[in-house]
Amino acid sequence: MLSSTQKAQFETQGFLVLKRFKSAGQIEDLRQRANELVEAFDPESTRSVFTTNDQVRLIDRYFLDSANQIRCFFEEAAFTVDGRLGQSKHLSINKIGHAMHDLDPVFDRFSRGPELAAVAADLGLIAPQLWQSMYIFKQPGIGGEVGWHQDATFFHSDPISVTTFWFALEDATEENGCLWVQPGGHRGPLRERFERVGDQISMRKLDATPWPDQSTALPLPVAAGTLVCFHGLLPHYSAPNRSDRSRHAYTLHATCGSSRYASSNWIQRDAKGPPLRGFD
Repeated sequence: MLSSTQKAQFETQGFLVLKRFKSAGQIEDLRQRANELVEAFDPESTRSVFTTNDQVRLIDRYFLDSANQIRCFFEEAAFTVDGRLGQSKHLSINKIGHAMHDLDPVFDRFSRGPELAAVAADLGLIAPQLWQSMYIFKQPGIGGEVGWHQDATFFHSDPISVTTFWFALEDATEENGCLWVQPGGHRGPLRERFERVGDQISMRKLDATPWPDQSTALPLPVAAGTLVCFHGLLPHYSAPNRSDRSRHAYTLHATCGSSRYASSNWIQRDAKGPPLRGFD
């Protein structure tokens, strides 16, 4: 599936951009299904917010139980000072997570198939296991910042094997909050571990290496249909969206079945959850 040049780029840069990977029809199907999930969501049922600012403090039962379910989370700036939504429900949701790829037929179809399986194999994933899916809205005007981080912080394994598959469902630009990466940054250390013991969450500091700045960070504006793959140690970031256009995206996180997935990771699968599967 991937050329030798593309494989070499992933190895040296830590990321790979694959244009026109998904068709307009596939994107429309996923967006329509996400819209239906939000339409069915009762905004009075929770006030759970997703933010990377003070993330540990804001973790609640609703979030923890979403590991094996489908749940909606609000933008941090979705509410007015009196606790009401400042815009419609459909323009207030930050993301849907985290098991749509296993629980919903439309998301399942988008998340799997021979093309994705071939890309995963070419990137070095052995017996891949899909742990998480997220539909990210990056709402116009209030879309939250996602601070610099590494995905291996949340999906630790021995050896580290998590690989991210990020699909642009709309054009992503610097104005509406596209991804930023640090080329080659995956060769640096893991800086943090997001760990769960029972219902207690903590962020353990491992390394003081600073996050990238403007001199080393690279924006990745991409068109709808693009797939961006990146290594679990690659530092990445997205700015807040203060434009009048949303930036919908969909992400999958997979590890090698041959690596030992940490029991302290917040997402686990048990008898109550859907069976763990790969891209087939």
